[in-house]
Amino acid sequence: MNASILLVDDDVNLLSSMKRQFRGKFDFETATSGEEAVEKISGGMIPGVVVCDMRMGGMNGVATLAKIKEISPDTVRLMLTGNADMQTAIDAINDGSIFRFLTKPCPAEQMEAGLLAAQDQYRLVMAERELLEKTLAGSVKVLIDMLAMASPLAFGRATRIRGWARKVAAALNLPQRWQIEIAAMLGPIGLLSVPPEVIAKLHAKQPLSEVERKMIDRSPEAARTVIAHIPRLAGVAKVVSLINRGFDGSGFPEDGPKGVEIPLDARVLKILTELSNIATGPSPNRADFDALSLRSGHFDPSLFERVRAALEVDTNLAHGQRPVKKLATAVLLPDMVLAADVVTADGRLVLSALVQISETHVESLRNLARLKRIPDAVAVFTDDFD
Repeated sequence: MNASILLVDDDVNLLSSMKRQFRGKFDFETATSGEEAVEKISGGMIPGVVVCDMRMGGMNGVATLAKIKEISPDTVRLMLTGNADMQTAIDAINDGSIFRFLTKPCPAEQMEAGLLAAQDQYRLVMAERELLEKTLAGSVKVLIDMLAMASPLAFGRATRIRGWARKVAAALNLPQRWQIEIAAMLGPIGLLSVPPEVIAKLHAKQPLSEVERKMIDRSPEAARTVIAHIPRLAGVAKVVSLINRGFDGSGFPEDGPKGVEIPLDARVLKILTELSNIATGPSPNRADFDALSLRSGHFDPSLFERVRAALEVDTNLAHGQRPVKKLATAVLLPDMVLAADVVTADGRLVLSALVQISETHVESLRNLARLKRIPDAVAVFTDDFD
């Protein structure tokens, strides 16, 4: 499929001429000013290629292409100019990151070759992006499944924090919501370096010794080391490494940033992680936030109140019970949510309640049921799939 092309020029006759000349060969959209082009792209029209004239009334070509690069970085940008002086070329390349220069008047053969090359470049960029995103998604899924199998307690904790993070991200309109969700799920990867009995104490909200507390506090560094090797997750790795860093400069790492120098996602997850250590239910209530407020210096004060507004539930209100049904493992499906812990006959936790199960989890539960390690009846919420 050919990428669409946006022509930007204040000469309406030239736009009409190009549309006639290449009718049937290219899918053209037009804009008669840089401002109009930026407005169209900001409104959701994402062209594969932009051909922009240099000299126009209002926003010139360099400023237009620079703004388009900011809004739609994957769009391939071409400059059309009748005055290709050295400074124009330098500005266009540095600010607009153009793919090619085309000079006026531009022969039809040269214009067609330039547009075809730009479309090929766009397809290449999108193919590489798709491959990278699939690799990224697969790598994240593998790590999450490993966490679920190796430490159900840590996985259940991460799942709850991710649910809270989604609500907070929506309420605060965070710009990169995917980043905080992945950080919430992958942050506990570092807990795999902590002895299981310490994780069990943390989950049971039992007091930790100083040595045990340091193990927990330093665990994000182990997670950062793993995550940093995954393409495009450098930002997530940084957020994870600072989850236990206090707003006042306390916590781990000792030489880390403090205050607003700590990334916003890390400041949010610091609050949610500490909240998870206190809250006993699926949603935090007033008492949970009141208890957490006693350590207010550890958190961004204005952010704390915004998180509280987004998550706090009124325990005086009666909440309807979600419908629950016990299903044989043979009919379990990925994305179902557990309504109760799955525990082996000898008391070992397999998966925590409120976990959304994956294909790997389903197969694991079926194998455990075949071996009679768990009952062949798993409680799940039915309102998600009835």
